[in-house]
Amino acid sequence: MTAVATHLVHGMGMALVTPTWPAIAMPEAEAIVSRFPAAGNVVGLRWHSPRPFSAAALVHTSRGEFFLKRHHRKVRAPGGLAEEHVFIAHLRAAGLPVPQVMQTGAGIGTVSDGEWTYELHRKAPGLDLYRDSPSWTPFRSHHHARAAGAELARLHQAARGFDAPARLPQPLVTSFTILPAADPLGAVEAYISARPALAAFLAGRRWPHELSRLFDALADGLGARLAGQASLWTHNDWHPSNLLWTRAGEVRTVFDFGLTDLTCALHDIATAIERCAFQWLQLGQGADDSIADPQTAVALIAGYRTVLPLSSTDAETIVRLLPLVHVEFALSEVDYFYGVLAEPDHAAMAWDAYLIGHALWFLSPAGIDFLSQVEQGVQR
Repeated sequence: MTAVATHLVHGMGMALVTPTWPAIAMPEAEAIVSRFPAAGNVVGLRWHSPRPFSAAALVHTSRGEFFLKRHHRKVRAPGGLAEEHVFIAHLRAAGLPVPQVMQTGAGIGTVSDGEWTYELHRKAPGLDLYRDSPSWTPFRSHHHARAAGAELARLHQAARGFDAPARLPQPLVTSFTILPAADPLGAVEAYISARPALAAFLAGRRWPHELSRLFDALADGLGARLAGQASLWTHNDWHPSNLLWTRAGEVRTVFDFGLTDLTCALHDIATAIERCAFQWLQLGQGADDSIADPQTAVALIAGYRTVLPLSSTDAETIVRLLPLVHVEFALSEVDYFYGVLAEPDHAAMAWDAYLIGHALWFLSPAGIDFLSQVEQGVQR
C-alpha cells in the first residue's frame, strides 16, 4: 500500500507521529469508492485525518465530497461497523443531524478487502472547526460547551426506542459493565477474561490492588446510583472534533460513532465532560493544578438542561462518575495497543498514565476542588 508523504497523526502525547495505519492513497480510494454506486468517480483526496486508530480521508468525487474510513479487521470487522451504522440510521430517522452512510451495490455499508474494512459517509454540513484537534481539547468557548450539551440531549432523545443489545467485545468501544456493578472488581475480572490480550498484559501486574485502591476511594455508592439508570445507546466520544458547527457556534452535525454502545445518559454526559473539560495531555508536565476548567462542565450540563431535565441527584451522580468514567475505554485501549498493535509500552501508558493517572488526579487538591466547583455550579 502506497504511503502518503509527510502524513502524521496524533500520538500518545502532544507531538504528531508517524501513523500506525498508512494514509489512504488515490488508487485505493478509487477502488473502494467504485463499490458505492451513488458516490460517483473519485477526482481527488482533499484531507487526511490525524486521528490515530484508523485511516480516513475526504474524497472529492464527481458527485460531491465523501468521508472514506479504513479500519483494520482486528479493530472493526464488518459486523462491528454494522452495529454503528444501524444506530446512525435510527438517529437519522429521528431527525438528528448525522452523516449519511453510503451503501454498496450489494446494499450494505461496508467493503471488506483483505485485512481492511471500509466505510463511506457523505460529507455532512457544518464547519469542521476542531478537525486537527486531539481528544481532550477544550472547547473554544463556554458557548460551544453549552451548545454541545444541548445537542447531546437531542441525541439522547433521538436514541430512545433503539433497543439493540450491547455490542460484542471488540477494541476501542466504551462499554458499561464495571461501574454499575455491585462488585466492580469482579466485573473487571469478567471484562478481562473476555479479552485474552488484555489478560496477557495484566498477567503478573498487581491490577486488583491498583483498582481496589481507586474503587475504594472514588466509587463509594456509584454502583447503586448507576444500576437504576435507564439503559440507552449513547455516543461515548463527545468531544469538539466529533462535531461540525455553524458560524453562530451551534452544533450542525454529529459524527464518529465508533465508541457507541449501550450505556446510560449520565455516563455519556460524564464522558463528554471528561473529553473536553480537561487538558489531560498536559498532566505531569508541571501544571497539574490548571489542567481543568469546571465552567466547561457547568456550561455543558446547563446546555443539556435546556432540552432535557436533570435532577439534582442526576447532577450529583455525574460528578461522582467523573473520576472513573474513563475506566472501560482505558481498558479497551490497553487491549488495542497490546493485542492489535503488539505495543506493550503504549499499553502500559494507557494503563498507568490514562486509567490510573487520570483517576488519581481527582484525589489531588486540584481534582477535589474541580469536583466541588462543578457540583456547586450544577446544583444552583
